[in-house]
Amino acid sequence: MSEEIMSTKEVAQYLGIHEKQVYALIKSQRIPSTRVTGKWIFPKKLIDEWIDTNTRAGMAEARRKSKQIEGALLASGSNDPILDILKTYIRKAYPEFYLFSANTGSTDGLKALNQGYTDIAWSHLLDPKSGQYNIPFLSTYLPNLKTVVINLFNRDLGFLVAAGNPLNLHGFKDLAKPKVRFINRQKGSGTRVLLDHHLRQLKIPAPSIKGYENEVYTHFEVGLSILAKETDVGLATGSVSKLLGLSFIPLTQESFDMLLDQSTFFERGVQAFIEILNSKEFRSRVENLGSYEFKNSGKIIYSQSS
Repeated sequence: MSEEIMSTKEVAQYLGIHEKQVYALIKSQRIPSTRVTGKWIFPKKLIDEWIDTNTRAGMAEARRKSKQIEGALLASGSNDPILDILKTYIRKAYPEFYLFSANTGSTDGLKALNQGYTDIAWSHLLDPKSGQYNIPFLSTYLPNLKTVVINLFNRDLGFLVAAGNPLNLHGFKDLAKPKVRFINRQKGSGTRVLLDHHLRQLKIPAPSIKGYENEVYTHFEVGLSILAKETDVGLATGSVSKLLGLSFIPLTQESFDMLLDQSTFFERGVQAFIEILNSKEFRSRVENLGSYEFKNSGKIIYSQSS
């Protein structure tokens, strides 16, 4: 079937749901589709627009509900395992504050922040030309804000593989080996942007990588797919390798930042978040995971002038 038109099975795989759920969406007229010669077909362009519309509507509704809770902040963007630990420590130390977070990927997190759907964006987008993270993208993704960029931590990113690295994988060029099964991150995520940059540099066509089209939204999902022997390799943080007992091949250290509007920066919940980030209790909890550097943690690395 044409890449622009998907079957019921293909759209189920594309959305990451069961085929029966697709039929339920068709029956309730909640998904764009048409019937040709007795079979349901789905134009990919319309499906992408439908996903985008529903994601934005969901964020707007979540933001509306979060603002009904005093002290609530809504965050979206990239994913990191220790964000959940941070949220737990905040709830223990400051039970009056709530932080709700959605794993949408760095790019969509920035877009949501610019459109007012979220208070905070987590991001680690690399600009290959300057070598900087996040700041070069402010004019593109956050033109409506006076943005503050705060470093949360630097982290090691690399390949997760089975214990002992049985396929002897060491770099991006190894992903093109015929027997290597790859698990990818979703479009727009900082990890996906980094991967695609290296593939372009090496002139490796994405379709030549087995599993390039298989997407997940978190680092843990990458690790779990390898543990389940569904795939052989994926990009994730070094901390996940320790938590799941997998081998780790470090490839880069990246800046993981918090972006928000200047007006939001002074909210008590944000200040509490930064306080917990720099606390001895939190640091001692995550230091055994390794793969993190907190040298500039909590520091403002960029603040837009008027």
